[in-house]
Amino acid sequence: MHLTTFTDYCLRVLMYVAVAPPGRRATVPEVAAAFGISRSHLSKVVHLLGKAGVLHNVRGRRGGLELARPAGEINVGAVVRLVDDRPALVECFDRTTNRCVITPVCRLRDALGSASDAFYATLDRYTIADITQHPRPLAQVLHFERRRAGGARG
Repeated sequence: MHLTTFTDYCLRVLMYVAVAPPGRRATVPEVAAAFGISRSHLSKVVHLLGKAGVLHNVRGRRGGLELARPAGEINVGAVVRLVDDRPALVECFDRTTNRCVITPVCRLRDALGSASDAFYATLDRYTIADITQHPRPLAQVLHFERRRAGGARG
């Protein structure tokens, strides 16, 4: 299975915001810098996550990004399904556009369907809290530790 870049960025944003120090909101520019993602692309990610009720964007001087719900309530599989609206794995998954002549006798559809189900079943076992369970190393890589020690804002 392969996630789109957009889906990957959505998960990264949620992880970043989840490991931000308590009481500190992340900003689009600092998340963009941390991951080397363009601000405009990241703004689209943040907008979608906000519309979906996963991320909350606080406006104003002390504004920024925060999770709209506790990290333990944000399911990774649900986020991927929300964001990744790509077409079916193979043509025969979509009954309205399927033109494959071997569909009536083909077993590949069953195998790929099982693989897709297993992929999402695995993702469904994890929340954002699970994948950020040890936040300190992640925060260090994302430079939260340096910002806090140096007093600089992102």
